[in-house]
Amino acid sequence: MTTQPDIFLSYNREDQARAKLFAEAFEAQGFNVWWDVGLRTGEAYDEVTETALRTAKAVVVLWSKRSVASRWVRAEATLADRNKTLVPCMIEPCERPIMFELTQTAELAHWRGETTDRVWLGFRADVARFVGRERAAAPGPLPAPQPSAAIVQATPGARGSKPSIAILPFTNRSTERADEVFAGGMGEDIAAALSLGRGLKVISQSSTMAYRKNTSDLRTIGLELGAKYILEGNTRRVGQSLRVTAQLVEAETSAILWTQKFDRPLSELAELQEELVEELAAHLGVQIQKQEMERALKKPGDITAWEAVMRSWAAYARFTSENLALAVAEARRAVSLAPDYAVARATLAMALALQYNQRGFRDRALIEEAEQQADAALSLNPNHATVLFQVTHVLINAQRAHEALSFGERAVALNPSSIDSRQVLAASLIHSERYQEALEQLAEGDRVAPRAFQTVMTLGHRCWALYGLGRLEQALAACTEYARLDPAFAYPQMSRVVCLQALGRTAEAQEAVRKARKVAPGEGLDYWLGLVMNSYFSETDKQSFAQHFTDAWNATPE
Repeated sequence: MTTQPDIFLSYNREDQARAKLFAEAFEAQGFNVWWDVGLRTGEAYDEVTETALRTAKAVVVLWSKRSVASRWVRAEATLADRNKTLVPCMIEPCERPIMFELTQTAELAHWRGETTDRVWLGFRADVARFVGRERAAAPGPLPAPQPSAAIVQATPGARGSKPSIAILPFTNRSTERADEVFAGGMGEDIAAALSLGRGLKVISQSSTMAYRKNTSDLRTIGLELGAKYILEGNTRRVGQSLRVTAQLVEAETSAILWTQKFDRPLSELAELQEELVEELAAHLGVQIQKQEMERALKKPGDITAWEAVMRSWAAYARFTSENLALAVAEARRAVSLAPDYAVARATLAMALALQYNQRGFRDRALIEEAEQQADAALSLNPNHATVLFQVTHVLINAQRAHEALSFGERAVALNPSSIDSRQVLAASLIHSERYQEALEQLAEGDRVAPRAFQTVMTLGHRCWALYGLGRLEQALAACTEYARLDPAFAYPQMSRVVCLQALGRTAEAQEAVRKARKVAPGEGLDYWLGLVMNSYFSETDKQSFAQHFTDAWNATPE
């Protein structure tokens, strides 16, 4: 065994059988593991052991009732902590040494060597990050790296409301326009990642966009957003690297609590977010549980795949044939560059599903490919909030709304501050005729992201939930505002026709039909009925919606 291993396995000899499971599982992935129990028998600290311990890239400490009482294991953990190579886990319930109580620790008491266990996969990814071999030799691509799926909470948090943080849009100080994409996504993804922790309330990034060009009065921003802390930062290129500077500020006093510069080669930028999030958590004094924490940016290659995803998202925000074609093209680019990047797969799936929707649900090849890409995304990272809400969209457009409901619920559970997750869950609830619950989800989405561009979509969902409840005047008000904000979109125009016809306002319904015909010139009644019948309405509402629209259409001369 070489004295410079990838992994040093620290354990009590009475736990040798359990240690063997870990050693064999790591070795199966191509890691060089030092775990020879025979070198632990002497009274003196063996020179070979010490050399292996000091040179290992990751020291995996297996905490048990026996190892916490072992002075050897404690000494090894202490040295590893000092060298920043410590990666501990619990193999049975026990009280760890007090100095390690605040260290992120995976819970693997249940694990008995199952290679598909999600907690194990997350822990293995954490170890791989320390070793620097996320793509260690293994059959097929590894799942997207995840932190341990269960984290041991260090100490009970203070009672009362959670401290809140607002992450202002990062400023691009580079002359490269491409860096705008990274700067724009930086704060957004830090917010998404932090929001998954239980110890911190994160103000939606959508709500902070209004302060992009006005950050002079942080105390006022803190008051307006209800934030105790504010994170602000900027990006700029330095040679072949990108420098990200961030600082954490106490909103009430404007005191700078922490500041840091990060320089990374353009090919390693995906590492930056995780490092910054971890630094923030440490300096805030909050033990953030990293269950299902965002790791999708740890992808192969350079920033280009991430840029492509960002461009795809920006494109499909506008529901036009040109923009959706661009969204699909950018998503395909991301997948070609990073085929094991779950968010890229999910982004392509959603773009294809939206294109299928926009084309009147006529091109079955689009939705079939969307479903294939959604399955691929889930196989890579089934517990990623962004992946889940995008897959939910696909299932809704594929007329699998009952399946979509569980995915939408999981997306909201993982990232409750996401307006996107709230909207897709509301859509699934509408299909199940759970209209009041849908309205509650939409209201919560508006609350967490009051300035988000996605709020225009909320109007459509709200219209259809209100229609299902028979509250036609309110439904009409919602779709009228929707049509005003997005006059080129077919759904709000169609909904106005239906609500007016249902209210008996036939002359206005016919005028609405004429406007709808201008939105989709050359399309006949079959196109509009296709939109209705392929929507996520309940079967009852589909029939009602189709009948009202047909009556108004037939009464309106060409």
